[in-house]
Amino acid sequence: MTDKQENRSTSGLIDPSDTLNSNKLNNENPGQLMQSAQSLQSVRSHTWQWRGHNIFYQSAINPTEQGNSPNKPALVLIHGFGASSGHWRKNMPELSAVSNVYAIDLVGFGASDKPVPPQQIEYTFETWGAQIVDFCREVVGADIGNEAILVGNSIGAVVAMQAAILAPEMVKKTVLLNCSLRLLQESKQLSLPWYRRTGARLMQRVLSNRAIAKLFFDLVRRPQTVRKILLQAYINPAAVDQELLDILLAPAQDPNAVDVFMAFVNYSQGPTPEELLAKLPCEAIVLWGEQDPWEPIELGREFQDFDCVQEFITLPGVGHCPQDEAPELVNPILQRIAIESV
Repeated sequence: MTDKQENRSTSGLIDPSDTLNSNKLNNENPGQLMQSAQSLQSVRSHTWQWRGHNIFYQSAINPTEQGNSPNKPALVLIHGFGASSGHWRKNMPELSAVSNVYAIDLVGFGASDKPVPPQQIEYTFETWGAQIVDFCREVVGADIGNEAILVGNSIGAVVAMQAAILAPEMVKKTVLLNCSLRLLQESKQLSLPWYRRTGARLMQRVLSNRAIAKLFFDLVRRPQTVRKILLQAYINPAAVDQELLDILLAPAQDPNAVDVFMAFVNYSQGPTPEELLAKLPCEAIVLWGEQDPWEPIELGREFQDFDCVQEFITLPGVGHCPQDEAPELVNPILQRIAIESV
């Protein structure tokens, strides 16, 4: 661990409010940062064709900065499992004050097409990484000297790293919010106690049967079940509102959603986040909700051992989806990162 990393992790906590004290942030036009969400460019919806599939995405672009530019680096926001671009609804308006912002629905999620695997597609991090690379090239306009900042939550953080490795010339840096630790990935399963390893494999075997998987999925996608799951992931129950439920429930009604669910539950291959961090060609900034019940922060702090990790920011009192649960903490940090990346 480098001296800088040791200093950074002495307390294990960086106060998110400190990000507002950045000289670069303070030197910006204060009126720009203080303008209300209503005065910012509205969030717009789009459809993009990728490999024959309709891909939904949203954008919030300041009218004075059409397209990506070195003076206004693009932020590309990537959701987690079962979520969509709507999970960034509390971030896009404010972030557009300092950056052009895009939020994409990964293929298989949200309002994007859900082709049936394995005949029509393979749902892997390589697939999603390639999707982000093509999106950055064709939609965002990222290239050498005009790179994008990839921001991902949960599995979206793994996708962000995969994309950066596939196309380092397009990515300036990655921001990882409660990155999925992939604890059921095949190499990590080997370190589990035998009973947990056996249980995980049995679950995967059972859920590889579509009839059984559909029965299980039908139970999971009930509104009351989704609410219970969210109340585990979110520490603040007030953040689990009807709008959030609608965002998650609507895509789950697609007839192919169960096939996406089956594919992901049975996906034990692919990279671990540690393998990606070991070869990440750009810097990474890690944010972690301190009370995440699914991705323990104690394991997340080990990311600081990698040279590419420049900051590890603990978000106190927050769970697995900090961008949605605590945008008042996350938005200033992402604004600061965007400004410092000019």
